[in-house]
Amino acid sequence: MKNQVLYPVIAKEYNDDGHYYVVTSPNVQGMVVEGDTLDEAIEEASYDIADWFEVKGKIENAVDPSDWHLEKNEKLVYVPVNLTSFYKKYGKTVRKNISIPEYLANWAKENKINVSRVASDALRALQEQKA
Repeated sequence: MKNQVLYPVIAKEYNDDGHYYVVTSPNVQGMVVEGDTLDEAIEEASYDIADWFEVKGKIENAVDPSDWHLEKNEKLVYVPVNLTSFYKKYGKTVRKNISIPEYLANWAKENKINVSRVASDALRALQEQKA
């Protein structure tokens, strides 16, 4: 698994009420972030795109930017998006067999409790305590 993906965005420089940059993306509807510098705007876009992936519950493939029409003072920029937290939440699962007392297995089944989810949640809570 790659921990980072490059995602295309459009960065536009403004010099109206000051000097700043605004970043949008046809791939991420409604995303508008800004920064005093291009680096700051790119960093904000990176966080927004990572959050968008988490809301979607999947990594969205970007539309090919070669068809985008750029206006004056706009440029195509590729934003590095950190996927570490996404993979922690939605990454590949592995099958593990665990042993629990039969009465608990029966109780979980009667109450429609997902034992794998309970075990995963308990392990995450332990991991956060240790961090």
